[in-house]
Amino acid sequence: MVQAADTVITPATSIAKANRHSFNIGKQPLYSALNTLAEQGGVQFVFTEEMVKGLSSPGVSGQLSTEDALSQVLKGSGLGYRISRGNTITLEAKPVEAPSRSAEPTVLAPVKVSGEAVYDSTDPYNTAYNRSNASTATKTDTPIMETPMSIQVVTQQVMKDQQVVTVEDAIKNVSGVQRSWGYGNLYDEFYIRGFSTSDAGTYRNGFKMTTYAAETANVESIDILKGPAAMLYGRSDAGGMVNIVTKKPLDYAYYALQQQFGSYDFYRTTVDATGPINDDKSLLYRFNLAYTNADSFRDFNPTDRIFIAPSLTWRPTDATEVNLNFEYKNNDFVLDQGIPSLNGANRPADVPISRVYHEPDSNVHTDDYLVDLNWSHRFNDSWKLRNGFVATVQDYDLETIVAPFVRPDNQSLGRFANFADTERHSYGAFLDVTGQFDTFGVQHEVLVGTDWYEYSQSFSSSFRPTTDINIFNPVYGSVNFDQHRAFRDNDPNSFFKGDDEWFGIYFQDQITLWDKLHILGGGRHDWVRSKTGSSDLSTAAINQAIVDTERFQPRVGIVYQPWNWLSVYGNFVESLGSNNGISGTGEALKPEIAEQFEAGIKAEWFDGRLSSTLAYYNIEKQNIRTADLSTPVLFDQVAIGMARSQGIELDVKGQITDNLSLIGTYAFTDARIIKNNDGDEGNRLPNVPENSGSLWAKYDFNGTPLDGFSFGSGVYVAGQREGDNANTLQLPGYGRWDAMAAYRFKVGKKARLTTQLNVNNILDKQYYKNTDTLDGNPRGRISVGEPLTLMGSIKLEY
Repeated sequence: MVQAADTVITPATSIAKANRHSFNIGKQPLYSALNTLAEQGGVQFVFTEEMVKGLSSPGVSGQLSTEDALSQVLKGSGLGYRISRGNTITLEAKPVEAPSRSAEPTVLAPVKVSGEAVYDSTDPYNTAYNRSNASTATKTDTPIMETPMSIQVVTQQVMKDQQVVTVEDAIKNVSGVQRSWGYGNLYDEFYIRGFSTSDAGTYRNGFKMTTYAAETANVESIDILKGPAAMLYGRSDAGGMVNIVTKKPLDYAYYALQQQFGSYDFYRTTVDATGPINDDKSLLYRFNLAYTNADSFRDFNPTDRIFIAPSLTWRPTDATEVNLNFEYKNNDFVLDQGIPSLNGANRPADVPISRVYHEPDSNVHTDDYLVDLNWSHRFNDSWKLRNGFVATVQDYDLETIVAPFVRPDNQSLGRFANFADTERHSYGAFLDVTGQFDTFGVQHEVLVGTDWYEYSQSFSSSFRPTTDINIFNPVYGSVNFDQHRAFRDNDPNSFFKGDDEWFGIYFQDQITLWDKLHILGGGRHDWVRSKTGSSDLSTAAINQAIVDTERFQPRVGIVYQPWNWLSVYGNFVESLGSNNGISGTGEALKPEIAEQFEAGIKAEWFDGRLSSTLAYYNIEKQNIRTADLSTPVLFDQVAIGMARSQGIELDVKGQITDNLSLIGTYAFTDARIIKNNDGDEGNRLPNVPENSGSLWAKYDFNGTPLDGFSFGSGVYVAGQREGDNANTLQLPGYGRWDAMAAYRFKVGKKARLTTQLNVNNILDKQYYKNTDTLDGNPRGRISVGEPLTLMGSIKLEY
C-alpha cells in the first residue's frame, strides 16, 4: 500500500533501467496495461484502485527497458513512480515541480491514498476474484491465457468472502472438483475430472504432501490444475492436483486479528503478522496462528486444534532470496464414519444426520511438523536458479471405533476397535533452472530440473471386533477403551510398512511465435521404487514386496491468441500415478498410468477483469486395482482395471464492474469403468455427478451511500451420484444456497475493522457428499452434508 509521505525521487538503480524486453501493449484501460507490463517486464506494481480508475493508456510496443516502457504507458495519466528494492515499482502522483531547482532531487507533495491494491497478488487488501498469472501448470510465471492447460485459482478474497476454513470449502468454486472421503476428514482428498486423488493429490508450493490436511490460516491461494500433472511433479493422479500456495513474508507491516464464531459452538481465532525486520528490508518475517475449538452437527464429534506457521525471507542481494518456513499442527478430533445404507437399499439409511456409530470416547490425536527451505538466485534478467527442500513428520494416535458393515438383519452394524500408532515421514528436494532467450526471432522460456521424493509409513495397531450397535436406536458406552489401549500397547495384531522413493528429471520449452502462437513441449523420466508389506505378527516379520518402475512421460500443448482477449488451446499429457497395495500373491501392484487429450477456449472480458475457460477433455487410466479372480480370497486384487472420463467444463470468475464480483462453474462429467473383474464394466465411477455447477456473486457498495457494505449469495448444485462401483447405491442430487453480508470501516488512521456473517445451506436441505470407496466399503460410510450453519466474524487489520 502507498502511504502519505514526502518522497524523494532518485535515479533508478534496479532492473527496470538495465534490461530490455519486448513489449506489445495496445491502447486500453491503464490498470490492465499495467498488468500486462508487469507480466512482460518481470516487475511488480503497487498502486490503488482510486489512482487508476477511469484512466487509459496509449500503450507501448518495441524493445525497451521496463522503465522506458512504463513512462510510455503512464503518458497523460498524471502519475509518476518510484522503484523500490528488487523489482517492485510503486505508482504515485507526479511531483510538484520546483522551477528554479530542476537539477536537485524532487520532493513530492504529500499524497493521501485510500482504497485497495489491485495488482499485487500477495497484498492482504487485494480484492480480486481472478489471477492473470499462475506458476503451477508450468513452474514459470506464465499468463494463464498463454498456458495450454486448464488451471483455476481460488484467491484470498474469495476465501475471505466465503469464510473458508478447510480446502473443501474452497474447491466448490471450481468446476468438476468434489470432496472425497479423506478417511473421515483425516486428510484432504478430492475427485477431479472423475478420478480420486487418493491421499496424495495435495501439493504445498509444488511439493507433494501425502495425507495432508491444510490449515487455511496460512493459505494465500489455491491452484487447481486439471488433468495429469506428473510431468513436472512426479507421480500424481490422472484427474489433476490441488496446489496450496502459502503466505509469504511481506516487505511492509501488516497485522490482522480475527475471531470467528458459529453454529455448534464453533470458535476460531487467527493471527497474521508480517513485515521487515531491518531497515533495508533485506530480512522479512511472517507469523500465522490459528486456534480452533468446535463441536459439530454430528454427535460426539469435537475438534480442538492449534496451528503455528512462522516464516523468514532473507534477501542478501537484489538477485538472491532465501525462504525458511515451519509449520506445526496439534489436532484432536474424531474420524467421522458417516451413516450406512441398508442391505438391498439404494439410498442412505433414514436416520438423523446427527447420528454416529462410534463411541463418545473415540479420538484421534495428531502432531504434524513441516520444515520448508528454498532459495533462488537470478543470474541476470534471463536466467534463474531455484532450489528447495521439504521435510514432514506426522504422528497419529488413533482410538476409534469403526462400523464398516451392516448385519444381515439390517438392524445393527458390526464394529471394530481400531487403536493404532502411526508414523509418516516424507522428504523432498528439487533443483530448477529457467531461462529466456531468442533464436532467429523465436522466443524461448526453458525449464530444466530434477526432483527427489521419499515417503515412509508404518503403523502397529490393535484391530479387533467389538460390540455391535443398533442403527435406529444406538446405545453407547459398551466398549472398554482401557482394554483396547492395553491391546495396542502390549498385544498389537496388525502391522504395516510402506516406503516409496522416486527420482525424476524433466525439461520444458515454452516457445512464442509472432506473439500469438505459444507452444509448450517437454517430458519427464522417472525412476520409482515402491516397497509395501504387512503382517499380523510384528513389524520385524513384514516381508515387503518391491516394484521398480521406470517411465518417460511427455507433455505437449499449444495456444493460439488471435486477439489478446481470446486463446484457443489444446494439450496431450501422459502420467505415472501411484497404486500402493499388495496382490493376493504378495506382489506390489503396478503403478497406474494415464493419458489425456484436452482442447478449450479461454477469454477475458471487461478489459481483463473477468476471465473464462471452456474445456473438453478425455482421460484414460490403466492399472486400476480390481478383484483377482485367480485366488479364492475375496479381497485379493490385481492392477489390470481401466477407466475413462470425458467431459466439458466451464469456469467464469472475476469482476463485471468495479463493484460486482462473480464466480460461475459448470461440469458435465461422463466417468465410467472400462475394464475390471467385478462385473462393473460400463458403470459410472462413484461419487462423481454427471452434472454439477455453481454461481456466486458479491456486490461491494463502495462509493455509494452504503459504502463499506458487501452482500454475496451463491448456489451449489450436484446431480445424482453413484455410491459404489456396482452402481447399486445412489446419493441423491442436491442444491445448496449460501449467503454473506459484511461491513468494513476504518478505525483511526491506519486500522480497518470488518464484521461479517455467512449463512450456509439457508434452506436447510439434507444432502450427502460422498461414500468411502478407498477401503471398499461405500455402504458402511456415507458422508453427510452440513445443515443450516451460521458463521460470524470480527477482523481487525492494520
